[in-house]
Amino acid sequence: MTVGIVLVSHSMAVARATAELAHALAGPDVAVIAAGGTDDGRMGTSIDVVSQAVSEADGGSGVVVLMDMGSSVLTAKTLLAEFDDDDAAPVVRLADAPFVEGAVAAAVLASTGADLDAVVDSAEQGRAMRKL
Repeated sequence: MTVGIVLVSHSMAVARATAELAHALAGPDVAVIAAGGTDDGRMGTSIDVVSQAVSEADGGSGVVVLMDMGSSVLTAKTLLAEFDDDDAAPVVRLADAPFVEGAVAAAVLASTGADLDAVVDSAEQGRAMRKL
């Protein structure tokens, strides 16, 4: 099993598009799950949407969660705190990474079978990707 990736955005369209790009570059063996918007489809974030995405992405090797900004970070941190009290919860790590670059880097490395720490590190190295 590979490390799963969850993309938390205020916009389901942004989360889906980023997941599509990451999945296309990483291949079919990596679960890249979009968790955007609220339960009723509005702009925002939802702990229930993120929790469902984590469950879907978890294949037993852990899940990396990338967030776009603001309340998506708070939502992911809140979920992580809830998981701390649950011995049956999947192993989840939050990545302090740029959303698109981090998602692609994480997914591509996950496709190689790398472990959770390495995949988080790969996502976070996305901050150093220079454009010029």
